Order: sequence, then structure tokens, then C-alpha cells
Amino acid sequence: MSATPIKIASLACSYNRKEKTAAFLKSLLSQKIPGGYTLDPYLLDDNSSDGTAEYVRANFPSVTLVEGTGSLYWAGGMRTVWAVARKRADYDFYLLLNDDVRLFDDTIARLLEAYKLSKYEQNVLVGTVKDDEKLTITYGGHKLIKKQTGKVTTVVPSDTELLECDLGNANIMMVDKATVEKIGILSDSFTHGLADFDYTLRAVKSGGKAWVAPGYYGYCINDHGKSWLPGSVPLKKRIAYLYSPTGISYKEYLLYTRRHFPLILPGVFVKAWLKTLFPILYDKFKKQ
Repeated sequence: MSATPIKIASLACSYNRKEKTAAFLKSLLSQKIPGGYTLDPYLLDDNSSDGTAEYVRANFPSVTLVEGTGSLYWAGGMRTVWAVARKRADYDFYLLLNDDVRLFDDTIARLLEAYKLSKYEQNVLVGTVKDDEKLTITYGGHKLIKKQTGKVTTVVPSDTELLECDLGNANIMMVDKATVEKIGILSDSFTHGLADFDYTLRAVKSGGKAWVAPGYYGYCINDHGKSWLPGSVPLKKRIAYLYSPTGISYKEYLLYTRRHFPLILPGVFVKAWLKTLFPILYDKFKKQ
């Protein structure tokens, strides 16, 4: 009798970027999965208006397509598709991916090999990605320099070894079953961003490990845009951006800070409003 295969669920979300989603899925479905493993790809389309869902159904029939409400954003979409996958099967690994990543041909095989380097039971592996033109790191793992303040440095991956990290971007992130059983999936406290950082921090606090896997695993441009709007933007728009899920997401940012870095919460509160209400003065005094 053959051994029971080790099951992997890949999870991603899409919203109105059909071409990038198609390129991502082509790179995902061209992966050479090692013997003894199976891959089930899941994609949540959050009610795109550009025909993404229809295109995926027609061209990628092996992908389980989950339909969103149109207002799930990234974190909500990932929680939804993750929950669907957990109901479908008892997976050994969950591979979180962004739909604008183009995976290298051997990405999944190398992540599975890297996983074997850990001697710990609970593991989150972060795959570093880079800009395909500048060849600089765009997303990956980050190590806390000062745990009290949340100051981090980006971890440059080793060629051969796992390197510990505290925060990880879920552009490419592999989570094992033991971690999910211990801390669950992405927190419902976050609508769009911060959910992946929160997840890796919680994984480490629960006794697990977060690692930067050796080498690089794909191409992805940095599309996070500006952190804060300049003073030339009207105040009403700056305040709207402060509260927007795709902007600063102020209330969730405070919650994240309170949960992981409570000592700097007062400073974060003051800085957020200074940057929003008086950005020109803030930048002037910051330079002094």
C-alpha cells in the first residue's frame, strides 16, 4: 500500500488584476510537486469587475475558485479562502501567496526541503521575493531589533540555512498544520494589512518558529504605495486615508501596536495625528 500523501493547500486572493492573477496561476500550476505530496490550489476572487473569475474558470479548471462579497479586502479574503480549504480537507501545509507573485519553477519543492531543516514542531516559513528589474528585496521576513519598540530589519536570506525572523510578509508564506492547530488562521481583527505580521508574531509567541527560507522564491514588485499622504493633499482626504483599510487603517494599527508593542502606543497615537493634521511641520521637525 502507498503511504498517505502530504497535502498542501495554496491560498490566494484576487481583485481586478486579471493579467497578474493569470501570470501568478501559470507559475503556480507549473510547479513540480515532489513525490509524496499533493497540491490543491484555492483562489478567492472578491467580485472582480474585470472578468477575473470567468477567466480563471475557463483557463484554470484545477483551481478551486471561491467567490467573495466584494468587500473582503486582503485579510478578509485570505481568512475566507483559508476557512474553505480547512473544511475541504485536513491539510498538512497551507501556502499563503499573493496573486501578483511570479513563483520560480522550484519554489514549492525548495520550501518543502527548507522545512526539513527545522527541528521544531511549529513552523512558519517565509519565502523572500524581489523586484525583477532592480533585483532588490521587496517582501520577506523581518527581525526585531528592539522588541519593545517594534523596530525591525529585513532579513537577507542565507543560501543554505533557515534564518529566524519575527515578522513575515505573506506574499509567500508556508504554515504547517501544528501552527494552525495552535493559533488558528489570520486574526479577524484586521481588514486588509498587518494580518500577516500579526500572525508571525503570534506564531513565535505561541512557542513556534518563524523562518526566512534559504534563497529567493519569486518576483514581486513593491506595490504598497505611500505610507502617509503629503500636506498638498486636502485635510479631508488625509483623514480618510488615515482610517481607510487600504491606507493607514488607524484603529487596526493601534490595536496591532497595543497587542505587540504596548510601550509605544502613546507615541504612535500622537505621531499618527501629527502626520495627518500637520504633515509639513512634522517633516520639518523630523529633519532637524
